[in-house]
Amino acid sequence: MAATNASSQQTIGFSNRIKNVAIVGATGRLGKFLTSALLDKKSFNITAITRSNSGPPPPGVLVATVDYSDPSTLVSALRGQEVLIITMSRAAPPDQQSKLIDAAATAGVPYVIPNEFGGNTDNKTVSDEVYIGPGKRKLRAQIEELGVSSWLGIVTSFWYEYSLAGPGLFGIDVAKREVTFFDDGKQRLNTITWPQIGRAVANLLSLPILPEDGREKEGQVVLSSYNNCFVFVSSFALNQREMLDSLNRVMGLSDSDWKITQENSRERVQRAKEMAKAGDNMGFVMLLYTRYYYPGENAGLYEVTHGLENEALGLPKESLDQATKEAVEMVERGDLNPYFKAILGK
Repeated sequence: MAATNASSQQTIGFSNRIKNVAIVGATGRLGKFLTSALLDKKSFNITAITRSNSGPPPPGVLVATVDYSDPSTLVSALRGQEVLIITMSRAAPPDQQSKLIDAAATAGVPYVIPNEFGGNTDNKTVSDEVYIGPGKRKLRAQIEELGVSSWLGIVTSFWYEYSLAGPGLFGIDVAKREVTFFDDGKQRLNTITWPQIGRAVANLLSLPILPEDGREKEGQVVLSSYNNCFVFVSSFALNQREMLDSLNRVMGLSDSDWKITQENSRERVQRAKEMAKAGDNMGFVMLLYTRYYYPGENAGLYEVTHGLENEALGLPKESLDQATKEAVEMVERGDLNPYFKAILGK
């Protein structure tokens, strides 16, 4: 959506740069990277929206304590904010994000970044099959219907370090030295590191809101051009085979050190659905990850289907092996063991 209004035509007191940013989950698994990147800019006033039992935020971040059972506390916390960033775990109450969106509209917050930060939920077929699409579309529709805020959907696909360190999420279990290739293991998808997500959001919010003369010039990027749009960003486009090659380089191993098997992706999805129906949370995880690997669809390769905003946002190229090394170290330290035990029950 192209910006058509000029910053010079706005009311007195209008600033063409975002200054005040509120974030839910500022110290969470993803939120801490967003907060760090925003702090690095040294141009934002950052407020952590927290409940009374939450831990302290990083130095330089203000705190607004809220009670989700009292909407007035949410509205009060969001008064004067220009952006609300929402990061939440799957364990968060299902109505919590909707309450935040209502409060943002009441408080007059111009921008909301909802809890996307994953696969392309604009792809109705795939996102509905993995159960995440309807809920996210409903929340975006809520923002639009309230008519106050614009949403910015950050599409990142799977988080690389997290997914590689997790127990077989990419079909690779580093701790057990086991690999399951989906089909031939050569279907690529986009994936991203946590720091790259942080940079993407910080750089996006650092853009001028409107063009100075009312018209975007060639090569100029403004925030308002992304109103109610998805922003596709990435670190790498790679397949399982390339992930294993990187692991071998980083760990000094070869394929003979791994137990390697193969499974048809469509058959694996059907098996995952049955597991999920039986109440096995690993079934949902398997469904989510495997479905984006269907050969030939490029459902997870959105740099082909949509293009990337990496260059427009000035995002750096990253080292695959360095990111792989981070994942291996997470496994060795057991960083994610309690987390996956809680969500998977194993």
